[in-house]
Amino acid sequence: MVHWQHILAATAAASSSLASNLFVTSYTGTVTTYGLSCSSDNGTITTLTAQHTDRNCGASPSWLTLDPARRILYCLDEGLSTPNGSLNSYRVARDGTLTPISHFASITGPVSAALYGPPGHRSLAAAHYSGSAVSAWSAPDNATLAPTQQIAFTMAAPGPIASRQDAPHEHEAVLDPSGRYLLVPDLGADLVRVLGFSAADKGFLAQRESLKMAPGEGPRHVAFLTEGPANSTTYMFVVTELTNTVVSYAVSYPPNGGMSFREVYRTPSFGTEPVPTGAQAAEIAVTPDKRFLLVSNRNDTSFSLPNPNPANSTAEPSDSLATFAISPNGTLAFAALSPAGGRTPRHFQLNAKGDRVAVALQDSDRVVVWKRDVRTGRIGEAVARMLVGQPTSVVWDEAGCAY
Repeated sequence: MVHWQHILAATAAASSSLASNLFVTSYTGTVTTYGLSCSSDNGTITTLTAQHTDRNCGASPSWLTLDPARRILYCLDEGLSTPNGSLNSYRVARDGTLTPISHFASITGPVSAALYGPPGHRSLAAAHYSGSAVSAWSAPDNATLAPTQQIAFTMAAPGPIASRQDAPHEHEAVLDPSGRYLLVPDLGADLVRVLGFSAADKGFLAQRESLKMAPGEGPRHVAFLTEGPANSTTYMFVVTELTNTVVSYAVSYPPNGGMSFREVYRTPSFGTEPVPTGAQAAEIAVTPDKRFLLVSNRNDTSFSLPNPNPANSTAEPSDSLATFAISPNGTLAFAALSPAGGRTPRHFQLNAKGDRVAVALQDSDRVVVWKRDVRTGRIGEAVARMLVGQPTSVVWDEAGCAY
């Protein structure tokens, strides 16, 4: 694949520069640190360049989990061309240089991971899509991973969409706001699995009662929202890949443990816009100010954009990002459908301020950084683009850049 080593667009000249990084995984076998220069006066990104590339995460890197406080980056290899996947850890320098620390083979198909447990007893949980399992790993301060547990899941029969629901397919691992449970959407079994742990059990995971979703929905990813002291209600938002639906649930914690879910709202992932045939919703995130919800849609080509290559006048199709305003009662109001910047926005991440969205566009071989209006929630112009072969995930590291 071709890699552009320069920025294509900038919105303003910078009077002075600070540095930040984006870490990007690619199915071409790389984990790359892209340096972002941004102005100290208004935070405009002016350059995005490859700073460091590593090939120690395996042939098909699929996910990154950053521990910014300890400067550790965890990388999952999905194992698409090998019998096994792998989990890998790196020490991250301030300039984004990655130093490999540990590499362990795992069961196949790790596609998402989350850190959990108290300081000094940190663990990492990985969701295995094709492996139909969750694995747990000790994650000490020295970044040396070690396997501790595997939980395998089975189904008595295929789900309603047999081609996609032939087996359990764990698609993500997310820590809940209480810090006591891991949530694992299972696309194959139409469940959001709940796994509990305590500080005394050294990261050992125990299954609790799962959230059962409608047959054939195929839950993919989840995001949480906990209001401030005046309203302690917790909401969980689930995006389903097979029906392109966003479902919000009010979350409570029964006295006997586990989590309880009450459905409060559901909407298409395209809001009030028509849902194109063949579309597949992907990522979901709550904005840092807790006012909006973002969802990426794949295979919809709802937009046509000018070609970012100035030598090519052919317009490019673009999939979409949907924005919803979050109401205090957990319902959603559709705000806008915006271009993702290309095809297959498999993953995106907001920066800490919420005024930038970095999107990994797998089938356009591109990462695009979009400007976002935090007041209105609207996504604006693209402020940076970089060609990256088959990007699968993108993670902000803002240790050196003050927006």
